[in-house]
Order: sequence, then structure tokens, then C-alpha cells
Amino acid sequence: MSETTIGSRAEIQSSSRPDMSGGNKPLHVILFFAVLIGALGFAAFSILRDMHSVGEGALATGTFVMLGIALIIALAFEFVNGFHDTANAVATVIYTRSLPPLIAVIWSGFWNFLGVALSTGAVAYSIVTLLPVELILQAGSGAGYAMIFALLIAAIVWNLVTWAFGIPNSSSHALVGSIMGVGLANQLMSPTGAATQGVDWSQVGKVFSALLFSPICGFVMAGLLLLVMKLLIRNKALYQAPKGDTPPPLWIRALLIFTCTGVSFSHGGNDGQKGMGLIMLILIGAAPTAYALNRAMPESAMPAFFQTSAEAEKIFLSHTPDPSTTLTAENAREIVGAGLRAKSVASPQTYDALAVLSNDISTSVKTYGSMKAVPAAAAPNVRTDMYLVADAIRVMGEAKDFTPVEKDALKSFQSELYHGTRFIPLWVKISVAIALGLGTMVGWKRIVVTVGEKIGKTHMTYAEGASAELVAMTTIGLAERYGLPVSTTHILSSGVARTMAANGSGIQISTLLSMALAWVTTLPAAMAIAGILYVLFRQIF
Repeated sequence: MSETTIGSRAEIQSSSRPDMSGGNKPLHVILFFAVLIGALGFAAFSILRDMHSVGEGALATGTFVMLGIALIIALAFEFVNGFHDTANAVATVIYTRSLPPLIAVIWSGFWNFLGVALSTGAVAYSIVTLLPVELILQAGSGAGYAMIFALLIAAIVWNLVTWAFGIPNSSSHALVGSIMGVGLANQLMSPTGAATQGVDWSQVGKVFSALLFSPICGFVMAGLLLLVMKLLIRNKALYQAPKGDTPPPLWIRALLIFTCTGVSFSHGGNDGQKGMGLIMLILIGAAPTAYALNRAMPESAMPAFFQTSAEAEKIFLSHTPDPSTTLTAENAREIVGAGLRAKSVASPQTYDALAVLSNDISTSVKTYGSMKAVPAAAAPNVRTDMYLVADAIRVMGEAKDFTPVEKDALKSFQSELYHGTRFIPLWVKISVAIALGLGTMVGWKRIVVTVGEKIGKTHMTYAEGASAELVAMTTIGLAERYGLPVSTTHILSSGVARTMAANGSGIQISTLLSMALAWVTTLPAAMAIAGILYVLFRQIF
């Protein structure tokens, strides 16, 4: 294609670009910062209230400062995630003239907020399980803070770099790469011969399967949906590009607003959780009395908890030919921890240790009557025991040592343990929701222009935008339901590319190559940045 043709296409796209200059009025800026400051104040108030409710005194100055910095960085990650990823959701309604840009980003921000606030929390802890065991259990140590700071800052830096070039990139991909970088750096820094876990490759494989499958699903299904729409809906207006700034017919406009709403809500429910698990690690490390255990677990749930604990103890002992009568809880923690680091827990010695920990958990909670009554001094050890046993059951997977009935019983005990340790306070959800929602309203233009103009060779039609977003909202929603982290960016941008190719609109290869290059380089880049930062922060802390 000649330079003249390329230039004329750029002029056409520029002339058909919606007016995106609004939204920077002084009142908008004032309201933005008022909500931001209010959110930070709400988070601080909630922490103090939670600590007061369990009788924990004021934190040491150093701990309080570290907690504040860590929370700000975690919320900053969600903020950047908002303006980097959610721009994908509003690009279709903006370029089809279904909503004015300012209204679109506010609308999307609101539904992102609701998506986070109503999320299950399953995705949050699927991310946490990628981290080394010892760093999870020592979240309040210098190594724990170094881990949190390094992986979040690395993900933020890479997101900002790709955003600066207007390249749609996956925040999930960047965060997973950062976690892997921290894990490998932690392993390399350990003394020679130390049993230290680096990266849980089996768990990484599961997460990357979801990250890889989701854009393929978006690419294939969006194209098929467009073809099905052409067969079933013969209204030509649906397959046309906007004419000037004239909004589309009402029914088409309603369809596109619905898909934008669905993608925004699903994005909040999935991506909004990725910082929640890390925030909980920060809180557990800084204020274990308030956050190590789910003190909202009702007393009515205790009988089932004690019953499943007793059943699990019997099962583990039945697979231990010669149970030790002198094994202490401390020794048992070391044995199970070593097994988890080696990803090998199927041994009589480990089963013996798990039986001891199962009994210790039940005895500790029974002594005080309920989860909320466990005192400050005992809370960290109870949580450690619960985490080790639950993770050991997860790692066992489909171990052949147990019968189907025994596996079901252990899964029930694992579910009870998760109920006691895997929880997210409402104020954490609200704080993350505000950060993600505010992020949606800042810096969205670069990615919007890329999705709206630089993927296809012609202007996006109504059907192309609707097909891509219907597939995106469905895929992301299902992933959240099953606790799988996926990339909104990859699903939607691949869907847009496929619909334009299926519609004969043509695609711009240079843009797709840039996106593919970002996809390939995100993992090693995020790993390198996070690994270097972790080494530096370990020296500081």
C-alpha cells in the first residue's frame, strides 16, 4: 500500500474520531480528588475500627507506615488497571456514538465498582496461591513487604509503559509475571541447600491456561457470533458504521450500552480481585489479630467445622502406619511446609503431621468456642495451621492414597478452612472498587483510540462492537465464577480483530504485531523488573 493511501486512511480515521476533549473541567477534578481522599480515609477508618473491635492496640509507627504505603501501592495497581483495561469496554460505545465519552467512562466506572463490590473473592486467592509458601506465611516480615512492593510496582511500571505507547496489554499477565519474578528471586537469594520454594509451576500452568484460552475463545467466538447475527438479524442498520456524530437507532444503542455494562461489570468482578488477595496479605502481616482469621464466621458454623476436622484427622492417621506420639505442632508445621515447598505431600510422615495440625486447629478453636474468640496470641499459629492443611489438600489433588469418600471428606474440611481464612472484608472491596472506578475515568483515551481505530482498516460497525463485547462479558463472567484470572484486554481486542476480519473490514497487521509483541514480552519484562526490585527491597528491609 502506498504512503498516500496510508495517509488518507489516517485522515479518515481522525475525521471520524469522536470528540474526547471533555472531562477536564475544574469541578470534575475537584470531585475526583474528593472521592480519592475519601476512599483512603475510609480505608484508614475501617482498619482502626477492625483493630479496636478485637482489642488490638495501636500499631507501632514503623508497621503503621509500612501498612499505609503497601495499601496505597496496592490501590494504585487497581487504579492503573482501571484506566488501562477498562478503556476496552468503552471503546465500542464511544466509536459507535452510543454514548458520549464522558458519560461512557462514568457509566463504566460505576459498573466496575459494582462488579468489584459483588465479587466472590475466588480469583483473589487463586493469584495468592502462586506466591512462595514462606512469603505468604511471613507477610508481615521484611521479606513479605519486599515481595508485595516488588510485584505490585513491577506490574504498575509495565502497565504504564504499554499504556504510554497506546498498546492494549494484560494487567493479569503483568501481575503473574511479577509474582514469578519475585518467586525466582526469592529462591536464588536463599542459602545453598535451603528448602525454599520459588515458583509453583503447576499453579502457574493453570493460570496461564486461562490467560491463553480466553483470548482464543474471544477470537473464535466473536467471529462466529457475528456470522450468526448476520444470518438471524437481517436489519442492515446493525452492520453499518456510524454516520458522523449521529447516534445509532435506539435498539442498537441499547444493545451496545448493555454490552458495555456487561464487560465493565465482569471486568470489575475479575480484575478487581487481583489486588484484593495481596491487600489481605498486607493486612494479615501488619494486624494479624484482626485479619488472620475470619472473625465473622458464625458460631452456628462451628459444629460442622469441628466434625470435618475430626474426620480429616482420622483419615490422615489411617494412612500413617506408625503415628508419632511425640510430634509437636511446631515440628508438624515444618514437615508440611517442607512438603509444600517440594510439592510432595503424599507420604506417611506428612500425613502424620497433617493429623497433628488438624487436631491442633480443632482444639485451639474449641478452647475458645468460636473463631472470633481466638485471642491475639493464638491467631497467627491457628491461621498458619489452617493454611498449611488446606494447601496440602490442594496439592494432593487426585492422590491415589485416598478413596473417593475420603477425598470428599478432605475437600469438605478444606472448604471449612477456606471459610476461616479466605475472606475479604467489605471495606476492602469498596476501596478497590473506588480505585478501579476512578482509574476508569483517567487516561483512557490512548487505549480507546487503539481499539477504536488501529485494529481494523475501516470504522467499527455496530455489529462488530456488540459481538466482541457480548463474548467478552460472557467469558470474563464465567472465569470469575470459577476463580480463573483472565485478561479483559486480550479477550476484547482479539474479539474486535476477529469480527473485523470476519466482516471483511480488514485488520491492521502492525497493530496486531505490537499487541502480540507486548503479550510475548510482558512475562519476561515483568519477571525481570519484579526480581530486581525484590532483591533491592530485601536489602532495604
